[in-house]
Amino acid sequence: MARDTVETHFTQAVATLKAGAARDPGQPLREGGPLTGEQCRRLFQRQLDSRILDIAARWLREQQQGHYTIGSAGHEGNAAVAAALRPDDPALLHYRSGAFYLTRSEQAGRLPEQGIRDVLLGLTASSEEPIAGGRHKVFGHPDLAIIPQTSTIASHLPRAVGVAFAIERARALGVPAAWPGDAIAVCSFGDASVNHATALAGFNTAAYATHQGQAMPILFVCEDNGLGISVRTPKGWVEAAARRPGIAYFSGDGCDLADAYDAATRAVHHVRTHRSPAFLHLSMVRLMGHAGSDVEAAYRGQREIRADLERDPLIASARLLVEAGLITPDELLRRYELSREHVLRIALETTRTPRLGSAKEVMEPLAPRRADMIAKISPVAAESTVRERAFAGALPEAERPLTLSQSINRTLADALAVYPEMMVFGEDVGRKGGVYGVTRGLQKRFGGGRVFDTLLDEQTVLGLALGGGVSGLLPVPEIQYLAYLHNALDQIRGEAATLSFFSQGSYVNPLVVRVAGYGYQKGFGGHFHNDNAVGALRDIPGLVIASPSRPDDASAMLRTCLAAARTEGSVCVFLEPIALYHTRDLFDEGDGGWLAPYAPPARWRETHVPIGRARSYGDGRDLTIVTFGNGLRMSLRAAVRLTQEGHSCRVLDLRWLAPLPVDDLLRAAELTGKVLIADETRHTGGVSEGIVAELVDAGFTGQIARVTSADSFIPLGAAADHVLLSEEEIEQAARKLLG
Repeated sequence: MARDTVETHFTQAVATLKAGAARDPGQPLREGGPLTGEQCRRLFQRQLDSRILDIAARWLREQQQGHYTIGSAGHEGNAAVAAALRPDDPALLHYRSGAFYLTRSEQAGRLPEQGIRDVLLGLTASSEEPIAGGRHKVFGHPDLAIIPQTSTIASHLPRAVGVAFAIERARALGVPAAWPGDAIAVCSFGDASVNHATALAGFNTAAYATHQGQAMPILFVCEDNGLGISVRTPKGWVEAAARRPGIAYFSGDGCDLADAYDAATRAVHHVRTHRSPAFLHLSMVRLMGHAGSDVEAAYRGQREIRADLERDPLIASARLLVEAGLITPDELLRRYELSREHVLRIALETTRTPRLGSAKEVMEPLAPRRADMIAKISPVAAESTVRERAFAGALPEAERPLTLSQSINRTLADALAVYPEMMVFGEDVGRKGGVYGVTRGLQKRFGGGRVFDTLLDEQTVLGLALGGGVSGLLPVPEIQYLAYLHNALDQIRGEAATLSFFSQGSYVNPLVVRVAGYGYQKGFGGHFHNDNAVGALRDIPGLVIASPSRPDDASAMLRTCLAAARTEGSVCVFLEPIALYHTRDLFDEGDGGWLAPYAPPARWRETHVPIGRARSYGDGRDLTIVTFGNGLRMSLRAAVRLTQEGHSCRVLDLRWLAPLPVDDLLRAAELTGKVLIADETRHTGGVSEGIVAELVDAGFTGQIARVTSADSFIPLGAAADHVLLSEEEIEQAARKLLG
């Protein structure tokens, strides 16, 4: 449907409207309904501005000045949803939410022109745009409680549920939050998105919480135009999919402003008073196609297109006003032309505003490393009396040397003691204390409000964390096995990692995701419990990947990750080698070489591990073995045997897989001129590829070799030894490199 067709139909339809007897604008337009004439007049103007913004988007594209034409035409009824909410209710919006955004902007006391200009700056990719700064066209604003969403194919629903969860949990814990204690979360999406796995995860989690008697103040808003680009949604399907135990169902005509406002008001009242979820189903139409490049006639008949045109919500709102005697058709048409001229003039002005001018500017919000602040916060511990209570008088520094698992456990306890907003959660982490006992005892010490089990769904685990982080909490979710993370990786890639980038740091999701991973786990298994695939994580911009091997490093690095999350909203993945959790010895049975004492808080500053700093073992001048994870223990053992043969070796533990410790790597490489990379991840797509690239890019002229695990999934039992990197392979490769 062409832009001029929609405009022509609007002007012709309005011209034929018949004025009714004048009514009091302060009274409801319909008997028993909540929408007054004055409210309708204000909301109509926001609907009108939204429509003209869609026209401006296509005009800008024709002038090669605009970059986004997915519009809100036909969805302007979402202005009613915004009007039913408060401006401090956090919102995660569908990409057809123009009228909602403009209404929320006005609710917050801003001039109408400000909201219009926000959207136009986004359309023209201006660096002056207030949320993404020209990086993408999104609906969001730091002062409007609108959290920007870059892709609303339901990927934001788990986070939205997490926001609702965090509102209640912050109040229960008595810690400050980003939203008022009686706020509700709202997320909107299209009818096609109802079928997406992330949508189902969101609905299921909300229903699950309600079933257990937990508060979950979330409003799901489905804007149903019957189409997912060209694929039709079967009639009745959205309602059937929406009706779930524990989720109240409301419906309304999104093309009728009065009906939409009535339904939205009832739904919002339910969520706010009952603190339980509701699904608001608004029937709408899609005008002007999916986007500017969409040729609707290729998959829709003219009669169907015309039927949608007859339901134009802008005309319906105009009819409400005219029939109530609140405005004449001529006044409406004059308002339309004035608004059109006004918006297009602002659109032209935005084409002259600055654009992002360099890669540095584009990437600035990705990883704002404030190393000084991290170093300052990381060593902070709870007061001595609080620590004494947390550890029941048995402080960890007074214990015997600890295993990796024990060290992580004690560090989590210390962090829970000092950060009241911190939560540890995931599958089996509560009463059981984790499959490997890493979180054992934490729930008993800190309570079920801070250490708790979730349902078995990784999207939900991460969604709760994302919602909690953006709401002011400090989430530390656990993913039980690395292979399970891939089930929900887009929650990190598409949601967590992009939030700071597309909001210029206005919204962040501080997050430390603990993941049990890598191979070499004995007597258990298959590839889901032994997984060495980290390639999908390493290419996520801005993501911090910590990979500790030794107990003392794990403590310091976990404190660093928590500090980075708190100071700059970093998204951190903390990879824990399962096979080393309970390892005690290094060279000989009973030597205790893999144990380490727990450092007391007085030593945390001196033992601080900055992000991107490696750890070196030995001072050899013949060969540098670069490794991480399980590879560290194997490399140290191999290096001792090589030393006994007269070769002088040093071992460099990377510790961080992103960002790689490039400076330390180059320094260690230059000291020997020969580098062997011992990489337990796969030959293709593994960590070693990045290490080699860094060495070559830096101009290293020495010799480089690598040994890796095979490009294979990890099988059961002893068969795993055939595809995983071994000590023997490290030794053989080292001897070959040494000549």
